[in-house]
Amino acid sequence: MPTEWTVRAISRAMLPVLLVLTLVEVGSGLVLGSFESSLLEFPTLLVLVPVTIGTAGNLGSILAARLSTAFHLGTLSFDPGDETLSGNALATFALSVTVFPVIGVGAWSLSTLLGTARLPLATVFAIAITSGVALAVLAVAVTLVATYAAYRFRLDPDDVVIPVVTNASDVLGVLVLFGAVRLYV
Repeated sequence: MPTEWTVRAISRAMLPVLLVLTLVEVGSGLVLGSFESSLLEFPTLLVLVPVTIGTAGNLGSILAARLSTAFHLGTLSFDPGDETLSGNALATFALSVTVFPVIGVGAWSLSTLLGTARLPLATVFAIAITSGVALAVLAVAVTLVATYAAYRFRLDPDDVVIPVVTNASDVLGVLVLFGAVRLYV
């Protein structure tokens, strides 16, 4: 990890990461644009998109913060049997299983209230829970890889992992959500 906290040292460490993440976000927007017809046909999906990708990013960020703290305390090992690693990954998965059904019901309720619901509650619920569980698995994987990469490249995981996880969750969130839409609609 850098021992020097200057603008130059921080810029040298973060500029390549931020440039790559900018390209990832552009890709996410292009992918989202390719699903425009589905979004216009089913307005409930317009509610689900930002909430789903935001929640996936938040879950990954929580995990990243916890792993970063464990890393700084010296209690994190990258052994698959590490209780810190497995316990936090399991907690992230459990949060997704409890939060994403609420998101689905909330999106459907809001769409119904606004008179734009064109999908049945069961379908919206299935889309939300399927995409949420899949995104939790992906968020855990991305967080673990990004934390390990920060460790290997001697970067501070506090600076690198959360931006990587939230940007990856944007792209993966769109892909997984619309994969679930294709599965159920």
